[in-house]
Amino acid sequence: MRGLIAGYVRLTDRISDYVGYLAAGLIFFMGATLMFDAFTRNVINMPVHWAVELTQFTLAAYYFMGGAFTLKNDSHVRMDLIYSALSDRGRAWINLVTSVCLIFYLVVTLIGGISSLDYAIETNERRFSIWNPSVIPIKALLVFCLVLMLMQAISLVFKHAATLRGEKLS
Repeated sequence: MRGLIAGYVRLTDRISDYVGYLAAGLIFFMGATLMFDAFTRNVINMPVHWAVELTQFTLAAYYFMGGAFTLKNDSHVRMDLIYSALSDRGRAWINLVTSVCLIFYLVVTLIGGISSLDYAIETNERRFSIWNPSVIPIKALLVFCLVLMLMQAISLVFKHAATLRGEKLS
């Protein structure tokens, strides 16, 4: 069983890293899209109406895709008033409790995300703009990233439980 859990943790961490590094590359795409928009609007006086909205979609993807990576690397914001004074076991207990709360939150959010994706597919939901893009791809990405964050949160539970037993999962 320990080998299975360790394999799950390694696989989840690897996927989170891959998706997180892919998300980091989206910054360059967003910058290029906004520069293209500025060029077409100001230099050749032919504005494109989709560039800013595409950048907004890309920013949402960047945010979604970075969630599991942030969890894996413990890079999220934390109030450090009490936490830093705790022992490793005390931190592991706090982390375990907050990870379980996070799992509950992610499950509820995932249920809402799946419902929203179903609605978007059934109605062929689109943004109300000149470009009028479909929202199905970004909602599907949201559901995928929520599943990945849920997997990473479960991985964190395994890691914190191992810390409480005096072991280390990586």
